[in-house]
Amino acid sequence: MHKTWWKLLAFILLMYTSIMGFLVKVPNPPGVPLQHSIRNIFFHVPMWFGMMVLFFTSLWYAIKYLRDHQSIYDIYSLEYARTGVVFGLLGLITGAVWARSQWGAWWSGDAKQNGAAIAILIYLAYFVLRGSLNDDEKKARIGAVYNVFAFFMLFPTLWILPRLVESLHPGGQGSEGNPGLNPKDSDWHIKSVFWPAVIGWTLLGVWVATLRIRVQLIAEKKLQNA
Repeated sequence: MHKTWWKLLAFILLMYTSIMGFLVKVPNPPGVPLQHSIRNIFFHVPMWFGMMVLFFTSLWYAIKYLRDHQSIYDIYSLEYARTGVVFGLLGLITGAVWARSQWGAWWSGDAKQNGAAIAILIYLAYFVLRGSLNDDEKKARIGAVYNVFAFFMLFPTLWILPRLVESLHPGGQGSEGNPGLNPKDSDWHIKSVFWPAVIGWTLLGVWVATLRIRVQLIAEKKLQNA
């Protein structure tokens, strides 16, 4: 991960997304007032993809810590979780902007909006839990166990429960959400920007996490040498 090619790729893909996201031809189904709000699909949805990758990586290092008890794994797990929460908050914000345009309100109490908020709160509780403990080993061990719980709570809050109740989001029962998210309505113009955006935002998240990890490792080394 010390090579720079993937960082350059992240920059190129995000520049491409930022430019083509506003220029690419988008579908406008008859009778559906999409206008240009569908362009948020290049920002809102990829951020959730990136969040899931970051949270999964955090889970992976939490499990590695529980197995090997090496502090470096705890640092990796913590920083990937922190970056994942940032992406989650950005996803909530961009989602609220989209909801204001499509549904007439920033927050409508939609099942998926509520589930996403609960998922982020669960991860925020992870940081509160760690901050309440003074012993570093106990903080890392209990934090790792909670991390596993938090990750698997993403499935009912984001993917399962919202599909079982009435939802404005596509995929829920009686869904009448933005059809731009429907694969049948997503033509190659949308996909030509959407998938590069997913890769670009995910790589940016990894980049930010690795920078924070380097800062933490340097700070830890200074403490050891003090």
